[in-house]
Amino acid sequence: MRTDLFDFELPQASIALRPASPRDSARMLVVQADGVLRDRVITDLPQWLEPGDQLVVNDTRVIPAQLSGRRIGRDTEPKIEATLIKRLDGSRWQALVKPAKKLLPGDRIRFGNEGKVCLLGHLDAEVAAKGDEGEVTLSFSFHGPALDQAITDLGQPPLPPYIASKRAPDDRDAADYQTMFASNEGAVAAPTAGLHFTPALEAALRGRGVELHRLTLHVGAGTFLPVKAEDTSGHKMHAEWGSISASTAAELNAARARGGRIVAVGTTSLRLLESATTEDGTIEPFDGETSIFITPGYRFRAVDILLTNFHLPRSTLFMLVSAFSGLDLMKRAYAHAIAGGYRFYSYGDACLLFRARC
Repeated sequence: MRTDLFDFELPQASIALRPASPRDSARMLVVQADGVLRDRVITDLPQWLEPGDQLVVNDTRVIPAQLSGRRIGRDTEPKIEATLIKRLDGSRWQALVKPAKKLLPGDRIRFGNEGKVCLLGHLDAEVAAKGDEGEVTLSFSFHGPALDQAITDLGQPPLPPYIASKRAPDDRDAADYQTMFASNEGAVAAPTAGLHFTPALEAALRGRGVELHRLTLHVGAGTFLPVKAEDTSGHKMHAEWGSISASTAAELNAARARGGRIVAVGTTSLRLLESATTEDGTIEPFDGETSIFITPGYRFRAVDILLTNFHLPRSTLFMLVSAFSGLDLMKRAYAHAIAGGYRFYSYGDACLLFRARC
């Protein structure tokens, strides 16, 4: 499909720079399968679900993957910004760097910020390889837990570019950019639909008879990359690692057999569930990478309802929700949200999408 079909105008004022407080006070646009739009809030979520429905959340935890430093060992020492996107082994990470043109294989980068302490005061890395579009492989001077601690000491939360371009990350983001379910470290971007949840909302859902399940998908920085190809067939998705346990898969399959619906909290949960589901609709255990790219025409096998934030124009995530609810309906829903003052993107409001039963 043509990428420009997924374009729309979004006012800069619609981009949320801070989350709602409390988290479950965010607005929620309900998009029904028959096309009816309803303005609600997150605390209304239990009223839209039924006893026996199965809510699936992503328990990945965001690491402080944004590192600042400088190239060393040559005549000049230009500043380098790196975002870690994928762990390769105990000492190597794949990263996106700016400006990539300042680096060559074999160059050394010294990361460190004044006022922060990291063992000897800095963290060095060698550029082991350089790829396309600013991707490099960094081989760090520390290994294993020592490297993890150094990244924690020196790193900042990797806020999305549409927030980071408007303000600097601060101490509030360290808490704001984690979900209440965050436990398995490895993501460089938050599964933002989960940011709306509070213990009170979880208790209300369980009181409604809705069960909660966890999976893990370590969200990569590729989630922020725009689709540059003129046609969706020319876009390559970045792979992300995920896991669904055998017990979770069995519980979800049993619930579906009883008539319960699968409710994905976020596009990350949906993408992993769909990656793990066979053609006959059986959800299987999963442990590995997925690069699934969902566009209109995709036949959903696992997920019936999707809670998700509002996404960027021409993004793979807007393509996904358009596949789930229909492109025309999602364009109408987004136009309604913009006119109604909904807050967009990672710290913004949510929409609850119901897929038509086949």
